[in-house]
Amino acid sequence: MASTTRTISIFNSTVKYLYVVIVICGILISCDSDKSKSLDHLVFRYNEHKNISSLDPAFSKDNADIWATHQLFNGLVQMDDQLNVKPCIAKHWTITDSATTYTFNLRKDVYFHKHQLFGNDLTRTATAHDFEYSFNRIKDKAIASPGSWVLNKVEEFGAVNDSTFQIKLKQPFPAFLGLLTMKYCSVVPKEIVNHFGSDFRSHPIGTGPFEFKRWEENIKLVFRKNNNYFEKDSTGKLLPHLEAIAITFLPDKQSEFLQFAQGNIDFVSGLDDSYKDEILTADGKLRSKYVDKVNMIRGPYLNTEYLGFYMETEIKEFQSVKLRKAINLGFDRSKMMTYLRNGIGIPAYGGFIPKGLPGYDDTIGFTYQPETAKQLISEFKSETGIQNPEITITTISNYLSFCEFIQREFQKIGLQVNIDVIPASSLKDGKANGQLDFFRASWIADYPDAENYLSLYYSENFAPNGPNYTHYSNREFDALYEAAYLETNPTARAQLYTKMDSLVMTNAPIVPLFYDEVVRFTRKEVENLGINATNLLELKNVRKAESD
Repeated sequence: MASTTRTISIFNSTVKYLYVVIVICGILISCDSDKSKSLDHLVFRYNEHKNISSLDPAFSKDNADIWATHQLFNGLVQMDDQLNVKPCIAKHWTITDSATTYTFNLRKDVYFHKHQLFGNDLTRTATAHDFEYSFNRIKDKAIASPGSWVLNKVEEFGAVNDSTFQIKLKQPFPAFLGLLTMKYCSVVPKEIVNHFGSDFRSHPIGTGPFEFKRWEENIKLVFRKNNNYFEKDSTGKLLPHLEAIAITFLPDKQSEFLQFAQGNIDFVSGLDDSYKDEILTADGKLRSKYVDKVNMIRGPYLNTEYLGFYMETEIKEFQSVKLRKAINLGFDRSKMMTYLRNGIGIPAYGGFIPKGLPGYDDTIGFTYQPETAKQLISEFKSETGIQNPEITITTISNYLSFCEFIQREFQKIGLQVNIDVIPASSLKDGKANGQLDFFRASWIADYPDAENYLSLYYSENFAPNGPNYTHYSNREFDALYEAAYLETNPTARAQLYTKMDSLVMTNAPIVPLFYDEVVRFTRKEVENLGINATNLLELKNVRKAESD
């Protein structure tokens, strides 16, 4: 019966998908099927199984929303695939007054997407006054943008004139330019936002490479090429190259992969349990049946998966730095990644800073040393009189397999491990309020600077008022963390980050498990779909070859 239900579910999802494709083809090109096929290389198709809640960049909190709004909106600056901050609407900028004043000089050839509310010309240029309005909007408590924190370190900002925008910080903050690449900081037109109010979420007007065409929520979303876009590719040709983007909303990853395998969508992101063994071998290679049809792209992702100890616990096992180090030494991270992730992900032999960020160092963490772990456990028993040490890991069901792997590994060296599986919401609350002694967690960067990771160990950031969930406290660490704010030399700042990360690992308030990887599967026809450590979907440079 379960198999029959599953078959019906996949059939229904497929029928829904085919309906969507028919509708989208009708939207994009009112023509016969032969012509539709001949124009297929101009349309990039992907599925968003998590749905999209808003096309307003002020509310672009989740990846699904960010991927969509990134195609529609621009900010002052942008980030390339190597995490370098590059010009966007701001063609250049200066940083003065001891790194507290940022002055941006804007391009004068950036136009908003056409809309009748702009009057007879149907568009107008984006100016510094639009950025002043847009920044004030995300600060407005009545709007309640989840991105308001981005401007927490800003003292004031404003338009000097139409083409000059200035921001003054309360204190130096070297990561600030990276913050400005977030979609929250996109420019929006005041007259359009005022007209639609909260409905701007479904009537977006930006300056991006694609413009909004149609959205039937939970079914389809269509963007069309912005023929008035200002950026060019490396050969001097105007971007974008595609004519349209078509997004569907099949709710489960298995159905999404089925459509990808059949060539009905162009791209799948991530590695889901429902299809990982179908497409990849145990060592992370494409299976032979897909080699001629599919490209796999992979690279570091700014996400550290870890186990955290609550440092103010009364449980003696977790109070002991020896036992915390034994836990770090007592399981094989490489074997864990092979068995549980088909080799996708980087075993965490460094600290908390993931591979891909300045400050990462793969020598400061823990390798697999079971005999040393046994010795530390033996010393703990002698020192405390606890002959049968026992620990409990609190996790959610998605990560049960990782915790079970660790449980089996520690049974071999004399440490009893229990696993408590709770809902994600309970884990989040318990972690924030100091109610969990040993918990699974992950940290995905809000912005590409190691300061974002190290903020989890600054004593002023104790949860629930900050992200220091372990309640780790170290005076030397705090002093280095504060010094890093004042260091404007990137190399010197990275050295400070490494030193801080090393201090954390010396005290072992965490057990880094692995640094995640971005993995993308595309049809062979897709060209120039890059990859980056923030997993941002960049489509303005993408081309599709005509299929045979």
